[in-house]
Amino acid sequence: MTVLKSSLRNFFAHKGRMALSAVAVLLSVAFVSGTLVFTDTMNTTFDKLFATSSADVTVSPEDTEVDDMPANGRPESLPAALVDEVAAVDGVKSAEGAVVSLSVTVVDSENKNMGSTTGAPTIASNWTTNDLKSMKIASGHAPRGPTEVMVDADTADKHGLKLGDELRTIAVTGDLTARISGIAAFTVTNPGAAVVYFDTATAQRELLGKEGVFTQVLVAADAGVGDDELKRNIASALEQPYQLQTAKEAADAGREEVGSFLDVMKYAMLGFAGIAFLVGIFLIVNTFSMLVAQRTREIGLMRAIGSSRRQVNRSVLIEALLLGLVGSVAGVGAGVGLAVGLMEMMSAVGMNLSTDDLTVKWTTPVVGLVLGVFVTVLAAYVPARRAGKVSPMAALRDSGMPADGKAGWIRGGIGLVLTAAGAAALFAATRADEAGEGSMYLGLGVVLSLIGFVVVGPLLAGVVVRALSAVVLRAFGPVGRMAERNALRNPRRTGATGAALMIGLALVACLSVVGSSMVASATEELDKSVGADFIVQSTTMGPIVPQAQQALERTPGLDHVTEYKGVDAKITAPDGVTEDEQLVAADPTYAEDLRRETVAGELAAAYGKDAMSVGDGYAERHGVKVGDTIEVAFAGGRTAGLKVAAITSDDVSIDKGAMYMNITTAARYIPADRMPQNMIMFAKAADGQEKEAYTALKKSLADYPQYSVQNQTDFKQDLKDQIGQLLNIVYGLLALAIIVAVLGVVNTLALSVVERTREIGLMRAIGLSRRQLRRMIRLESVVIALFGALLGLGLGMGWGTSAQKLLALEGLGVLDIPWPTILTVFVGSAFVGLFAALVPAFRAGRMNVLNAIATD
Repeated sequence: MTVLKSSLRNFFAHKGRMALSAVAVLLSVAFVSGTLVFTDTMNTTFDKLFATSSADVTVSPEDTEVDDMPANGRPESLPAALVDEVAAVDGVKSAEGAVVSLSVTVVDSENKNMGSTTGAPTIASNWTTNDLKSMKIASGHAPRGPTEVMVDADTADKHGLKLGDELRTIAVTGDLTARISGIAAFTVTNPGAAVVYFDTATAQRELLGKEGVFTQVLVAADAGVGDDELKRNIASALEQPYQLQTAKEAADAGREEVGSFLDVMKYAMLGFAGIAFLVGIFLIVNTFSMLVAQRTREIGLMRAIGSSRRQVNRSVLIEALLLGLVGSVAGVGAGVGLAVGLMEMMSAVGMNLSTDDLTVKWTTPVVGLVLGVFVTVLAAYVPARRAGKVSPMAALRDSGMPADGKAGWIRGGIGLVLTAAGAAALFAATRADEAGEGSMYLGLGVVLSLIGFVVVGPLLAGVVVRALSAVVLRAFGPVGRMAERNALRNPRRTGATGAALMIGLALVACLSVVGSSMVASATEELDKSVGADFIVQSTTMGPIVPQAQQALERTPGLDHVTEYKGVDAKITAPDGVTEDEQLVAADPTYAEDLRRETVAGELAAAYGKDAMSVGDGYAERHGVKVGDTIEVAFAGGRTAGLKVAAITSDDVSIDKGAMYMNITTAARYIPADRMPQNMIMFAKAADGQEKEAYTALKKSLADYPQYSVQNQTDFKQDLKDQIGQLLNIVYGLLALAIIVAVLGVVNTLALSVVERTREIGLMRAIGLSRRQLRRMIRLESVVIALFGALLGLGLGMGWGTSAQKLLALEGLGVLDIPWPTILTVFVGSAFVGLFAALVPAFRAGRMNVLNAIATD
């Protein structure tokens, strides 16, 4: 009880000094709790949608999924007679045919795409009674003919659509223009899909290309009949095999598909939260180390009057426990607020998430509290042990514990060994012949070098800070020299403070090097390999519809247009091994549009009759050589024996491992209605007409906003922008760790000012002005921040260089160090240091000189 009372008294006596550590715990726990609440809420939203919209039993074509986007743009269909056949089964209350297609684009009268910008699909279907389970007609009426269409309310609100407005639906079967006859509102949350409805005959004709077929049969059960029983009844009544799913199975399938994406997002965000926790550990260690040092005499007195080492140790750990509890409780609450903020942000970009579905599971606060408290107590363990070693004689000395020089050198030696081991692992990664082996070495090297730099930090502080001071601080005269000595006074503290900043900046530097190298490598590959002047592809991941292809082919000023299709097949090598592959069926002009080096044979011959090419990786694995015959069983078509006419080099990043054939060869074995649509198309301008052809191409495809026309410059810029956007997201998530690190600098300086109160008073008494004092503290902060930045950027560039060598195995062979970014971050770190010192410097300048001198 005495230990508890002492801990409580000390905690509340020094609550101001612990405030920033509590904020660090709060931020880290808030990020974890917010991530869990946000992803749980998204799961709840999708679960409600899937559960509400699913029929009791859904009958679909065998081996298909509702959200399939078939390569030929036409969903698999069922005969209309199946509806009556299912309706006659025992236990069936009603059965109705549904037409659903995700291979559509909907545009308004101004040719603006009505689809989601967040990756959610655009869904076109017929209006069924099953839709009334999740939707209601808010205004107007359901479509009654080919000139009418109904749209969901979220899409209407987002794009300002109203009754009577014109919408054009683009599908592989053609374009359909209709006016809005009704607006249907979801009764559950719609996460962002755009939905349009047609009458049944129109949906069949315009989405499937013929009437008398459906993509699903939606079955409702009689009262008292369970879904599983109904499914068994239908399965036994149908002669042909179909895919049957109960409402639960359909919801589980949808949840599994969405869940994989949500899991990736959740674990990625939790990873960044883990980085923030790691940085927070340094802050907490520093805080308690400095508090213990400042209370050396107090602890010595406690030991002198009978407190045991265990009691002193326990006292400090209880303070850490209280700190962890306060920070974690506040963090859980802040996490809920963060989740709501994320939901609002997602709604602003098109993914609708209602706070009505806000889900806070009991595990979320438990995880937040346990994690926050555990990390805080763990971080305080070493300072607590150090406090327990304070002897009673320390009560007779001034505050502060002398450094253990032996321990410092031992620590430095261990750090150097770990750093050397990390460097060796990183070097091994650069020499690896396979990506899997190299990734293992890379991960090991990152961990060891990071730990090594953290451990050796105090030793490096003495060298690096002196070097930085010679460049940055000496120009400020005596004030600069005092700032340097203050930073060097406690190398362990400076090392820990710099290490917190080092972690975040190391990741920034690593990702900058990797991103810049990917762009540079891809650009070089494009310049070397791509001969096409123009690239046409979908911005929605859908196929290029025939009417857009025809518009493209009619464009004046083009030398040729190349089709490019992905064809699924099972291929059997001469060694008897069968694998699922996607072959490239293209026009022979593709050999000009993408120049590929061959290691055997001629690529032009691969576009001959019943011929193909393979990559050298496949050829090596299966012992394939030019002239061999490979058995190819085309999906939806017949089996062919194709002769290997060329073996291409896989030392590329574009079409790595691709197997090429002529489109006419694929068409010989695949029925026309099963032939995939073009995934992408290429075009080359006639000599001297590049500019005119570029303008003409954009004009030709102006009616199809889902497709982009890019020349090579556009394509390179688009690639750069995509990688840049991804890096910006990552940098935004890393900002949390950097904020925690900045709090660490602030806390270190604030506690350092308290520790040096008497010293500051004496300096002020002998003539140091307030302005000089504040400048000294600011310069100390700058040099600590630059120390952390220098270590972090150097370490990150080492990681990035090793990672790039692994990417070279995938054809990305150019190392590009983004020096402008690196220098900007380094200079920015100086401003971070200035910002971190504002409050500590201001408080130091306001000290009363006499009171400061009198401080014990």
